[in-house]
Amino acid sequence: QVQLVESGGGLVQAGDSLRLSCAASGRTFSLYAMGWFRQAPGKEREFVAAISWGSGGNTVYAASVKGRFSISRDNAKNTVFLQMNSLKPEDTAVYYCAARFGEGISTKIYEYTYWGQGTQVTVSS
Repeated sequence: QVQLVESGGGLVQAGDSLRLSCAASGRTFSLYAMGWFRQAPGKEREFVAAISWGSGGNTVYAASVKGRFSISRDNAKNTVFLQMNSLKPEDTAVYYCAARFGEGISTKIYEYTYWGQGTQVTVSS
């Protein structure tokens, strides 16, 4: 089992950058594929980015963030990051990280087993 704790959210202006972190417990972090999702008020949770287990050689992004966001992982620190650049008001949401053990990269919410509590990102215009 793994526990996930997100951090790094906050209030920024349009065009600014933020880096979210997700710290994981446990000694097998490298065996988990990781994902970032977000949920805006009144909307369903949606996929943002994902990275494969191991060295994280494979990544995938939602079309809405591709070219602006970057996901990475540091297995030595049991942490996955989401670098968010050129933020827009429509990026405002609670951001969640998620983990799935021993499986490939996924964009589907239901394929992730473990979830963090989320961190709020608010982008003002």
